[in-house]
Amino acid sequence: MSAAVTPETSPVSESPTTPRNRTAAPDPRPDAAAGAAPRGPDTSPSRRRPDWRIRFGALALIWGFSFLLIKVGTHGYAPFQVTLGRLLAGTAVLAAAMAVRRVRLPRGARTWCHLAVAAFFLNALPFSLFAYAELSIPSTLAGICNATSPLWGMALSLVALSEDRPTRRRVAGLGLGFLGVLTVLGGWQGFSGLDFGGTAMALLASLCYPIGWIYVRRTLSGTGASALALTGGQLLLGTAQLALVTPLFTSAPEGFPLLPTLAVAALGALGTGFAMLVQFGLVEEVGPTTAQMVTYFIPVVATAAGVVVLGERLSWNTLVGALVVLAGAVLTQSGPRARPPGAGPRPATGRLP
Repeated sequence: MSAAVTPETSPVSESPTTPRNRTAAPDPRPDAAAGAAPRGPDTSPSRRRPDWRIRFGALALIWGFSFLLIKVGTHGYAPFQVTLGRLLAGTAVLAAAMAVRRVRLPRGARTWCHLAVAAFFLNALPFSLFAYAELSIPSTLAGICNATSPLWGMALSLVALSEDRPTRRRVAGLGLGFLGVLTVLGGWQGFSGLDFGGTAMALLASLCYPIGWIYVRRTLSGTGASALALTGGQLLLGTAQLALVTPLFTSAPEGFPLLPTLAVAALGALGTGFAMLVQFGLVEEVGPTTAQMVTYFIPVVATAAGVVVLGERLSWNTLVGALVVLAGAVLTQSGPRARPPGAGPRPATGRLP
């Protein structure tokens, strides 16, 4: 959740959380998710890494569990504090990675202005919205809402990105996906028992990601900076934004309860920092198309974690609707997507649920 400038996903979700509309890492994605892609982090063949399938599974688990960690974090901290904590931890991890690889932050006032906007839509705003949403809705529902990002991205790309032309299959996927959303929300029974505020915030958070991805693709392509540098700068700016806002709306915590503190630290260090590095490696090794498939496993993991660990109840319409949403999301990402002649490379960005 699952973000920074991520592969076809977002310059850093979580998301907790979308293939074709994300920005990806080197060649890559930018989505997050070819042409000449920007220089990515140093992942030389001399480095021995686990098989990509193992890293793919680990990424799905980390981002899928992000929604559970948010829920636990809000048991001890205000939503803005949860978001600030995760951004601080995530930034620290990327700063360490940049120091080890001797990667410098991007230069240029214009680039930093664009990264500030990307940080707002891909990190500060969606992370905060998910944290506030989970005060009143289950983590399972938040994870399922995150899965609508590809649907929002498809809808926005039809009017915002000229190279994303609609096909019958993708339009059908869009309709199917939103039918799944209505099923999850119980539309046939008047949405009874639904917390409108929390659900609306979770859906709005999911909408933020494709908005951020589109902005990144339009403004940060061809900067010459590496995916790691862009993501590090984005997280740094996102942290600064939350550091300014949090004191205005919350008071200092009276204590530091163990489980919520560990949850926030893990959410940031693993889900917002380490996961980005794993994603960059996957995009470089197997390409953005395969790497972005992790998007479809996130709601599955989030649902299982919420039910098994937190004891959240799962109704039949939530399960069926989630499957329909995923089917629609897959359809919206199907088929080749042509790039216009002379189009510049897509920035490598990363997103978290």
